[in-house]
Amino acid sequence: MNPSALLSGATPLAVRMRPVSLDEVAGQRHLLRAGSPIVALADPAASSPGAVSIILWGPPGTGKTTLAQAIARSSGRRFVELSAITAGVKDVREVMQEAITQRDLYGQTTILFLDEIHRFTKAQQDALLPGVENGWVILIAATTENPSFSVISPLLSRSLLLTLQPLTDDDIGVLVDRAVSDARGLNGAVSLADDARSALVRLASGDARRALTGLEAAAAVALSHADGDEGDDDDREDEAKGAAAPAVSADDVAQAVDKALLRYDRQGDEHYDVISAFIKSIRGSDPDAALHYLARMIEAGEDPRFIARRLVISASEDVGLADPQALSIAVAAADAVAFIGMPEGRIPLAEATVYLATTAKSNAAYTGIDAAIADIRAGGFGRVPLHLRDAHYPGAKRLGHGRGYVYPHDSEFGILPQQYLPDELRGRRYYEPKNLGAERDISARLERIRRILDGR
Repeated sequence: MNPSALLSGATPLAVRMRPVSLDEVAGQRHLLRAGSPIVALADPAASSPGAVSIILWGPPGTGKTTLAQAIARSSGRRFVELSAITAGVKDVREVMQEAITQRDLYGQTTILFLDEIHRFTKAQQDALLPGVENGWVILIAATTENPSFSVISPLLSRSLLLTLQPLTDDDIGVLVDRAVSDARGLNGAVSLADDARSALVRLASGDARRALTGLEAAAAVALSHADGDEGDDDDREDEAKGAAAPAVSADDVAQAVDKALLRYDRQGDEHYDVISAFIKSIRGSDPDAALHYLARMIEAGEDPRFIARRLVISASEDVGLADPQALSIAVAAADAVAFIGMPEGRIPLAEATVYLATTAKSNAAYTGIDAAIADIRAGGFGRVPLHLRDAHYPGAKRLGHGRGYVYPHDSEFGILPQQYLPDELRGRRYYEPKNLGAERDISARLERIRRILDGR
């Protein structure tokens, strides 16, 4: 069998296999219950005035475009699709005007599907408002980024926000099996070995498009191997007509898909989710989880300088003075990454990650500065005590600046009774070291220091 007969010049498998109705949609059962907004939109018997615009938010490959097109096919409403990558305000206004014409002349409602709405500027999103508010169109907008940050508030308030979940392994398996057998897909031209199916599901990581793209590439590999075995002999070709379809193996999948492409948008939610998990794993003293998230960021092409900066912050915020060496190690890792680059930079990043995850933790300095800042912002700062004020400029001593100040180095132990905080904050404690790591020693010493300072 010639693989070109099945795959050359064809519409991509992922596009061919888009569901024609909501019944074929895999996953998202929480959005497809009877009476839900999506089901109501897809019902041709539903009255248009009751329809509401929706914003579909979810990771790539979870079915945002699929749902929009299934609604259009099922409802019988006029369907117009725009991409925020190429469309502008002029295009939006033209759609609105045509929608009004179709409504007034033919009584037909227009569904406007806008893909990647987060790429629209505020002005472009503003152009959608009249059509949504006046019901000229039913807007179905799709985004992979948090709409709270990427969609203007007036548009959010006029739409229902529906969150799509990553597809489960079972969902992906159903889609893969359907694509192998369906006439729109591979039409039984290949079969799928169990280990190959498992590999495709695993590599998909909840992304239907990735699963079907991998299947299509792996099928091409399997078909090319079959063609090589059959040769050009006419008799062999006749015999092959009744033979079983070639099976896609795990090796075919491995050859077609070099590695699992992580779902990771450096400007999107996944970026923030992974770095959050990375820092929380360090804070929770789990080096294995921390290295896992570090590897995900490295493999996804995250800027190593960003990772290094987060390690420096973690050393200060989460480790603090429980291990004063931690900050030095984090800064050294950042310098090393800048000096040697990647991929070798992964090694000092991993070293710093493991060190921070396994050492003692204290956020006492972090909470201390935040408490001090909170007092300042609340007006709790007071006047600098006279004996601490600068006494070097002419006339300062006549004002009492520096009077009564005692130089600590003149004392036997370098510490003596003296007030440093303003009168209004006398006795206020910001830094409270924990009984962990190096702060255990600091805590004992600080207690002695405070006793001397207070004259006790």
